[in-house]
Amino acid sequence: MAADRLSPLDATFLHVEDAASHMHVACALVFDGHPPAYEDLLEHVAARLHLVPRYRQRLATVPFEQGRPKWVDDERFDLRFHVRNTALPSPGSEYELQVLCGRVFSQQLRRDRPLWEMWLVEGLEGRRFAILSKTHHALVDGISGLDILSVLFAPDDEAAGTRAAWTPRVAPSGLSLLAEALVERATRPFEIVRGVRALLRGPRQAVSRLVETAVGIGAMTWAGLQPAPPSPYNADVVGPDRRFTWLRASLGEVKAIKNALGGTVNDVVLTVVTGALRRHLLRRGEDVSGLELKAFVPVSVRRENQRGTGTLGNQVAGMIAPLPVHCAEPAECLAEISDALRGLKESGQAVGAQALTELTGFAPPNVIQQASRLVTRQRFVNLVVTNVPGPQFPLSLDGRELTDIFPMVPLGSNLTFGVAIVSYNGTMNFGLVGDFNAMYDLDALPGDFAAALEELAGAAGVELSRRPEPALI
Repeated sequence: MAADRLSPLDATFLHVEDAASHMHVACALVFDGHPPAYEDLLEHVAARLHLVPRYRQRLATVPFEQGRPKWVDDERFDLRFHVRNTALPSPGSEYELQVLCGRVFSQQLRRDRPLWEMWLVEGLEGRRFAILSKTHHALVDGISGLDILSVLFAPDDEAAGTRAAWTPRVAPSGLSLLAEALVERATRPFEIVRGVRALLRGPRQAVSRLVETAVGIGAMTWAGLQPAPPSPYNADVVGPDRRFTWLRASLGEVKAIKNALGGTVNDVVLTVVTGALRRHLLRRGEDVSGLELKAFVPVSVRRENQRGTGTLGNQVAGMIAPLPVHCAEPAECLAEISDALRGLKESGQAVGAQALTELTGFAPPNVIQQASRLVTRQRFVNLVVTNVPGPQFPLSLDGRELTDIFPMVPLGSNLTFGVAIVSYNGTMNFGLVGDFNAMYDLDALPGDFAAALEELAGAAGVELSRRPEPALI
């Protein structure tokens, strides 16, 4: 049952959540075709739940916080609680869908239920419908979240499996949870002994890994000691309400820019974000001369054999990347970001971040909780920018093709703005989320992103097939 206990990193996403910081990842999925009947969607999801067992499990907490929570079967599981139905006033615009997303994504998930929801949204203009998906970050990261979507919306023959009748296991009592946690704590030193044995068997490899980790921790610590500059993307008080909007782009054209100017796809994405924020700050009357924002960029450490729904939870580290908004020339900005990220990778920041999260496994859970609350007062970064590769083949719901995925990254701590990007079936879509009050002008930001991408494409000599599409208001 050890695999049912939350990892230290997964548990951290529970500890940092409060009334204003909702720690669920989310996305809006847009499909072509008439919406399915609600009962048909229920049957579709029910037929695949055996492939995502966590979707029928809830969290059980250990008394007196003597251990991290565990996943246990939810004896009250009711699919209708998690799969819901709503509609826009037909014909509903994408802007109206974004307003609905902001409201749905502003609501916390219930801790006493499995930590996910799915909303069927009817009435979208253009013979389309949407599904809004919310899953707690303690359950998934960006990669595993897309893996779940790939299972839920894969063709029927690709999602085949044995659908047996499900009988929930009886949840353990608080006393048994406490006893189990204490036993695990008492036996944990044996894991340390096992590590010492590994060191003796392969000293050269172990020492090399130790040096790499130490250097990485040093790089990550040094980055954290340099506070991020003041910006509209940070506030002492962040409310619970959200605004959400998006932008469509082409993965092929982003790759063409990368091929022409150098760097990686992620370098290009961060350059577009930098150019867009420069425009936004200037429009707000901010001084950008010499200004370099700091973005936390999650990095997946999930191995290829961990893809799929068999290994959920979080397998991520991260880097603190500079966004030189002072730079007015897009090609120069890309070169600067590319050089900086190359240096960060060589410094091992991601390795250090991963090692620091793994070290929390040796701390008592109540210490982890207090440390997590300290993190919520961070001043290390201005925003989070996450870029997740999705499936490059079409997904569908009973023959209705999924055309767009618009992702949302949660706003934690003092962050008022976040950017999530997903590439799917040739598209590269940007999901922009903001605190409702601090980011009052969020609806204008897709235009800033579109202009920044156009400028960078022009510098690369890449002709965009169409202007990147912000949703029309």
